[in-house]
This record gives sequence, C-alpha cells and structure tokens, in this order.
Amino acid sequence: MPLRDSWLLFALGSACFAALTAIFGKLGVAGINSNLATFIRTVVILGVTAAILSLRGEWAKPSGLPWHSWLFLVLSGIATGLSWLCYYRALQLGPVSKVAPIDKLSVAIAIVLGLVFLGEKPSLPLLVGGTLIVAGAMVIALF
Repeated sequence: MPLRDSWLLFALGSACFAALTAIFGKLGVAGINSNLATFIRTVVILGVTAAILSLRGEWAKPSGLPWHSWLFLVLSGIATGLSWLCYYRALQLGPVSKVAPIDKLSVAIAIVLGLVFLGEKPSLPLLVGGTLIVAGAMVIALF
C-alpha cells in the first residue's frame, strides 16, 4: 500500500493538526466567548472541507446516502460540536499543556467503546497502551 494511502500517515497528520489546534485555539479564545470561537472554527472547517470536496470532485447527492450513515454522521457531528465547545472553554480556563493531554483521554475512551460496542478484539499492546495514556493524563493533570 502506498504511504499516501496509509492510515498511519493520516493518523500522524491528525495528531500534528490536533496539536496545532490546541495552540491556535488557546491563542484564539483569549478575550472572547469560547462558544463564539467554536462557531468561527466550525465555519472555517466547513469552508475548508467544501473547498477540498470541490477541488477533488468528490461531491455526492446526500439523498443517495444510506439512512444509517446520516444517523451516525449527525450523532458524530453533535458529539464533535459538544467536544469542541468543552475543549475551547477548557482552553480558556486552563493551560494548554494540561487541557490537551486530558482531551486525549478520548483515545482511551474510544478504545473501550470500540471493544464494547464495535466488537474489536483486545490485545496486550492495546490494553497496555490505553492504560499508559490514562496514567500519563492523570500524572499531567494532578501534578
């Protein structure tokens, strides 16, 4: 599989952009309402995503999508919005060096949810890694 099609490349890109999101977000919410900041960020994301879809010719008729895709994408959008609202408020109130690691507890939570609801199989590296993520977040938050 070519590297440009690898999940790992996109996951690393996600991590790098998430790190920048924390830094830029912390600077962006200074002195303004965190909910307004989240709204501005959302509008920008909408524009960037629309531009990418247009440049790549990937637009599709929404009516052609299965109902379960709509349902889960809407639920995902709601969860994302609530996550961003909480994240920006946390950035406004706390240091990015503590907020970002606590936010990344989402990784450990996603592991548990994947095991419970998606039937993913546990492995020793997965369980050890998830435990280390939780332990690291706790050390950063508490000390």
